[in-house]
Amino acid sequence: MADQPTSDVIDRIRSVRPPRRGGPRLDEATLTRRQRQLLDELGGRFDEGFAHLTMAELAASLRCSLRTLYAIAPSRDALVVTVIDRNLRTVGRRAVEAVTADMGPLEAIQAYLATANAAGRHTTTAFARDLQQVPAATATHDAHDDHLVVVTRRLLDLAVERGEIAPVDTYAVARVIASLGRDLADPEVLPRLDRSPSETADEIVAVMIRGLRA
Repeated sequence: MADQPTSDVIDRIRSVRPPRRGGPRLDEATLTRRQRQLLDELGGRFDEGFAHLTMAELAASLRCSLRTLYAIAPSRDALVVTVIDRNLRTVGRRAVEAVTADMGPLEAIQAYLATANAAGRHTTTAFARDLQQVPAATATHDAHDDHLVVVTRRLLDLAVERGEIAPVDTYAVARVIASLGRDLADPEVLPRLDRSPSETADEIVAVMIRGLRA
């Protein structure tokens, strides 16, 4: 089984359906250049928390009209969901692009998760805390995290089929290593870390992959 085409790795990833958003999905093609610019800037605004911000305050800080913001989303919370979903979909595309056809499944897992976890490199306690106050945003974030789990499990299944690792409960292993970025970004956990959630997650994933190979 070890001589199977390595394109199987990419096929397994692409076979997973995209994550579902907790609300209507933004059609990127319908956005103006100005709207895209505002969404990019909002990502930075939300890093230090957003629960205290109103649409009017956001508009003032972005130097745009309220009407412009309401054209993107009908409320502050809907705007938060839009920004989070858009950012995570961008991260997801980059994670897929980080995997190449010459990689084995375990190497692909590390490359995929390292890129995905990089989204949490600048996660702050304020953002993590406020995220929990917006159910639709939490649901959207969880949907993307669940997507990581499914992709990771597909690659682990392939590693088992090829005999690269012994048979294991691939769902359980995937749930642990693919959820590290989310778990370490918890507002109660984040302040206790010596490094960022993404760096810590990458280290743990590397240790567990070595253990699976052994």
